[in-house]
Amino acid sequence: MHDKANEPLPDCSLCPRLTYFRQENQQKFPGGFHGAVPSFGNLENSSLVIVGLAPGLHGANMTGRPFTGDYAGDLLYATLLKFGFAEGVYEKHAGDGLRLKNAFITNAVRCVPPENKPTPPEIQTCAPFLKRTLLNAPELKILIVLGKIAHDATVRSFGKKLKDFPFTHGAVYNIHGNIRLISSYHCSRYNTNTGRLTVKMFEDIFNTAKDILSSYS
Repeated sequence: MHDKANEPLPDCSLCPRLTYFRQENQQKFPGGFHGAVPSFGNLENSSLVIVGLAPGLHGANMTGRPFTGDYAGDLLYATLLKFGFAEGVYEKHAGDGLRLKNAFITNAVRCVPPENKPTPPEIQTCAPFLKRTLLNAPELKILIVLGKIAHDATVRSFGKKLKDFPFTHGAVYNIHGNIRLISSYHCSRYNTNTGRLTVKMFEDIFNTAKDILSSYS
């Protein structure tokens, strides 16, 4: 499994606002995870790493697994299953037995933020965890980043300048060595409801990833 040093402690208190928000929601919604949500998958043998924004309030914050329990997870895991990056059945809870195949999921910010909006200092505080995760992925070939915050945090993890790697849906960059970065709008309900992101657009991102991975074999 991946190095635990890549992950904050579940009761991480590095960001006071996020710590208070977690504790507040623990009182409102007892029984949930309400901690820094760990990444999902086996980093040691994953060629594909997906970077999201942060845990959802009623999704990963409750279930303790990234993108699990909300609409974003419905779309992401359906797509991963369709393209062979997961196996099993997604049932919106961490004990559903779903397994990732050659894929790993993490977040730029590991604790749920109010209104899904982490502040720049909170993103910066969590940045070392993302950086260690990406630099400790020995088989990493493709990064799919979901949304501009995840995109920018990932670019910065490799010490690159944002102006050289602007966020655009569907953009593909050589980000570090042979590692490719593919940018996508986040698979949130808001983006799909407004038409900014369609299922086909999202699946096209994974088609591109599959094509690139096949070129390595």
